[in-house]
This record gives sequence, structure tokens and C-alpha cells, in this order.
Amino acid sequence: MSLFRKIFGAASESAAGEEKQSEYRPQPQLPPDVLFTTNFKKNGGKFLYCENLDEVRDQFENILEENDWFESEAMCFEPQLFPMLEENNIRYDKTAQPKFLFATCENLIADEGSVLFSSNQIRHHKPSELPSDIIILATVKQILQSKSDGLQAIKKKYERDYPTNITTIRYFEKAKEEDFLQYGSAPKNLYLLLLEAY
Repeated sequence: MSLFRKIFGAASESAAGEEKQSEYRPQPQLPPDVLFTTNFKKNGGKFLYCENLDEVRDQFENILEENDWFESEAMCFEPQLFPMLEENNIRYDKTAQPKFLFATCENLIADEGSVLFSSNQIRHHKPSELPSDIIILATVKQILQSKSDGLQAIKKKYERDYPTNITTIRYFEKAKEEDFLQYGSAPKNLYLLLLEAY
């Protein structure tokens, strides 16, 4: 083998190796809020951004009007949400046939576009036992990168009295085709009222 071939052959091989390496560079990481909204919409969720509580109330009323839920029944276990239901003549205590669930959540999970709940929001109910329509009130600060970040946040938030029934809802519409990833899940029609500051 000639000297030039050894030198130039090795140089071209290393250049090709560098080119292959550059092809496999990881894509830049999206900020959690952008990643969450992208994945949430991809999963079929309806996303409504609100800058303040007045906008939350307006959007909530728009959802009620769109679905004809005024003066109906809702499932809700959180006293801080009761006034919004009362303002719209919606019953929430001991309802037999709730039209929708109105709740907050523990966190929003960016890499899945899912919503993390605990017994503080849904008590002992499994996702399949919840109404098929759900309205969630959350803040931008609740968006976390992964489910493990969400579990750590719950551990930090509650310190001793941990909630039970920690679960996520990820699919917000029925799959158009058979998708084994959705097997056993109960898709929900989910509206997210995302508040900038609370």
C-alpha cells in the first residue's frame, strides 16, 4: 500500500466518520411548555391558554355553552373549584349522572403530553370510572419534563401525607386505527384551562 494512500485514505475515512457522527447528534431539547403543548395536542387534548382568572371564567363558560352543560351535574371534589360551578348553576354534590369532571391536577407531563392526577382530584376513581368529558384547571408552573419529575414533585409537596391513586390520563380521543399502546385506556374528551399565573 502506498504512503499517500495510507495518509489520504485514513484522512478520508476519518472525515466520513466525523460526517456520520454529525448525523447522529441529538436534536435540541424543546422547553417543557412547548413540548407539553405539542404532545398534548397530538394526543387529542383541547388547550386553552388563559392569562388571568377572568379569562379562565370566560373560557369555562364557553366550554359549558359549547357542550350545553349549563344547569347540569358535574363531578368535582375540590372546594376551591365549587364557586365556578355554583356561578353556572351546576350541581356537584352527590350527582348520579355527571356530565363532566371539573378538577385541577398534580402536574402536566411534557414528554407524554399527559395529565397527572391523584386522590386529591379524583378520589378513588379509576380513569375508566370518570366521566368521558373532563375540564382541567392547571398553571404553567405545573408543567414538568417527565413522569418521574411529577412523582418527585408530589413527594416534595406532600412530605408525609402522600396522596393515593396516582395516575395519568394520556389519550384524549379514540384512536382512529387499532393502536396497541392505547389498549386498556379510556380516552377522554379533555379541555385544559392553562393559567399563566395563579
